[in-house]
Amino acid sequence: MKIAVITDSTAYLDQAYIDEYQIKIIPLNVIFKDETYRELIDLNTEDFYKRMRNETQLPTTSQPTIGDYVALLEELEREGYTDVIAIHLSSGISGAYQGAITANSMVKGIKVHPFDSEISCMVQGFYTLKASQLIRENVPLDSILKQLEEMKQAANAYFIVDDLNNLKKGGRLNGAQALVGTMLQVKPILHFVDTKIVPYEKVRTKKRAMKRIEEQIAKEIDQSSEVSICVIHANDEEGALAWKKQLKEKFPKANVIISYFGPVIGTHLGEGSLGVGYTTTPIDLTK
Repeated sequence: MKIAVITDSTAYLDQAYIDEYQIKIIPLNVIFKDETYRELIDLNTEDFYKRMRNETQLPTTSQPTIGDYVALLEELEREGYTDVIAIHLSSGISGAYQGAITANSMVKGIKVHPFDSEISCMVQGFYTLKASQLIRENVPLDSILKQLEEMKQAANAYFIVDDLNNLKKGGRLNGAQALVGTMLQVKPILHFVDTKIVPYEKVRTKKRAMKRIEEQIAKEIDQSSEVSICVIHANDEEGALAWKKQLKEKFPKANVIISYFGPVIGTHLGEGSLGVGYTTTPIDLTK
C-alpha cells in the first residue's frame, strides 16, 4: 500500500510543508466576470487583494473541476499510489469534498478516502500535516482516518471580519447595515458550526474582538497540554505578527505560527480580516 495526501488550495499550506511531505494540492477557482483563475497558480494572494480594491462586484469561487481531479488521481496511480487521503475544506461551503467522492468512481487502480475537515484555511492544513506525518510513521490507513475524525473534537477556529464591504457586495449585508456597522466599528466574529460559517458574536472594535477570541480559546483548550495555534490574516501581516506575540504571552506552551487567507476565502472575508485556529492534537510544525 502506498498512500498519498491531497488537499485543496484553501489549506494555504506553506510550500516548505508541501515539499517536505509531497502533499498534492488541487486548486479551487476564483472567477472575475468571465475570467477564471486557479487559486495560487494563476492568481497569487498579493495580486488578488490589489485587484479587489478596484472591484465593485465580488468575484465568485468554484470547486476544482472533476477533470482536474481525475487527472491528478491518474497521475498518482501511475506513480504507484494505491490510496489517497483527500482532505478538503468544509462541505458546507464548497463542493470540493463531493468532487473527491465523484472522482473516486472515475479512476481505476487507486482508492480515494475523502475527509471533510468541516473547516478551512490552516486548520484544514493541520489535518493534512497530521495525515502526512502518520503515513511517514507507517500508521495503518484505517487508524489514520480514525485519528483524523477524532481530531475534529480538538480543533476550532474563529474569524474577525474587518471590512463589512465584502459582506455587502456578496449580498450577506445590506447597505444600511454595512454603513451603521462601519460607523459603530462592529467587527463580526465568525466560526464553523455543522460545516457552515455562521456568526459567533458581534463586537465593537477589532481589539475587543481579538480579546474575545482569546478568551474563548482559553476556555476550549487545556493549557497544560500541547497546542498548535495559527494566526491567519488577509493581507495584514503586521497585525498577524502582533497578535502572534499576544497569543504567545497568553499561551506560553503553544506553538504559534502565521498563515493567510488566500483568494478564495479572502473573497468572502475581505482584506484586513484576521483569524485564529488551533488544535490540541500533537503535530510537528517544523518546516
